[in-house]
Parts: sequence; C-alpha cells; structure tokens
Amino acid sequence: MDLSGNGPNGRLPDGAPDQVDATKFRNFSANDITNMWSYHAVANVIRGHSLLASLPEVDRSRIAITGISWGGYLTCIVAGLDHRFKAAVPVYGCGFLGDNSVWKEGSLARMTPEARALWLQNFDPSQYLGDTQCPILFLNGTHDFAYPFDSYQKSYRLVSPKLRYVSVVMKLPHGHIWTFPEVDQFIDRALNHKPFSEIGPLQTNGSIVLAKSTQRLESASLNYTTNTGPWQKREWTTIPATISRKTIKAELPETTPLVYFFTATNKENLRVSSEYSELE
Repeated sequence: MDLSGNGPNGRLPDGAPDQVDATKFRNFSANDITNMWSYHAVANVIRGHSLLASLPEVDRSRIAITGISWGGYLTCIVAGLDHRFKAAVPVYGCGFLGDNSVWKEGSLARMTPEARALWLQNFDPSQYLGDTQCPILFLNGTHDFAYPFDSYQKSYRLVSPKLRYVSVVMKLPHGHIWTFPEVDQFIDRALNHKPFSEIGPLQTNGSIVLAKSTQRLESASLNYTTNTGPWQKREWTTIPATISRKTIKAELPETTPLVYFFTATNKENLRVSSEYSELE
C-alpha cells in the first residue's frame, strides 16, 4: 500500500499528501486536520482493512497488522482505532514523540507552538494506544535513532498488561527489515489463540533481580547501563542470567544510576524482554 500519493509512474494527480517530513509536520490549523498526511494514512489503512476483509477468500476474523518505522507509528494508531484487527506488531514506532524522539528537536520544534500542540493532540500514537483491544507486540532496539527507549516504554504501558508483549533487542538495526521472526511468530500465535513467551515484572531482593516467564526459556541475560543522556549513546553491559524453571535471576551491579532489563530466547530462538527499571 502506498501512503504517499504515488503511483507506478510518480505522483498521482489526486494523490494524498506526500510522506516527507516537511509535509507531515507542516504548520496547520484545526480546520486543516483532514488534509494532513497522518490523517490520510490512517484512513487508508482502515479502508484497506475493509477491502481485504470483503474478499471471499479472506477470513475476516484472522487479520492482523504490522508496520515498520512510520508503519510502526501507524500501527500504533490504527490498533487503537480499528478494533477488528486480531493482532498488531508495531516495529520501532511508538508515541510520546513530543517528549523524546528524533523529531522533538527537529521537525516538531520547527512548527509553531499551536500547530505542534495540535499535531501531538491528533497524530501522536499516545492518544490512541490505550484503546488497543487486541494482543500487541512492541518490537524495538535499545539504540533506535528515532523512537527512544523511554518514549517506547511509556507507549506500551498505555496498553493493558493482558494484551501487551515486549521485545526490546540490544542494538537492533533500524530499517525496512521484514525478517524479524518475532513478528510472524507472534501473529501466528495470536491468530491461533496460542501463548507467546513473556517476561513478567522485575522484582528485586537486595542486589538480586528476578522475573517470571510465562513459558520455558532457553537462555536469558541481564542488560544494564550506568550512563545517562541520550539513549542512543548509552553503553550497555550484558551478563548471563540464570533460569530455574520459569524464573530468571541475576545480580545487579552496585553502581548507580542504573537502568536494567532482562532479555531471553525461547526454544524457537525468539527474543523477548522485560520492561526496564531504573535506580537513581
């Protein structure tokens, strides 16, 4: 699906707004909301879903959505608006872009205060994620240049804990990469009502941190950083964690400030993670 108003030979005469940042983040007023790229892109995805569901060879009860980067951004919005989807996987994309993102000091900062507030009110995924009603897997990396770790966590915490799953991978590359096995496996399991591996909340007992998993895991690690500043520039240390049945355990370093989380793989080598915690 093209979401930039393009056809096989270039722009269509009646194409929707282009996807370049100058168009997505242009100054606009409340009367102009329906002419913005995000509005058209979301509407096109929902209409595309209706078209797909109308085909006789399609089981409309088994349709999921996924997208990469700006596609992940759109997936976050659509998951909260179109409750016909049975599963969702936003890759990289998240909300709270006005709090921390590559656009905060760039395209968003160049907008007028009024237009910026209007954009965040209408087009930031944080306005919609809380209405998600299907299982959703958030897949991202620790050093993503566009969608940083803190905005990512605030985004997935808007979704009910019963529906959200997290896979934050150390230094996951950002790109139009369609080979992350977690995406296909999560959607397959969600559509067939099968469980997906999950790491529960972190618990601390002195210097020991532990968490429970919903399924048997093959390996686990504790990742931590004592750096502050931009998430993309922080250096992380990864140490082995022990697994006893479905409990993951590791010893925390004594240094603070500290940010830490578990990553693990199951027997299918799929990567899952816990949420992160902080010690000041």
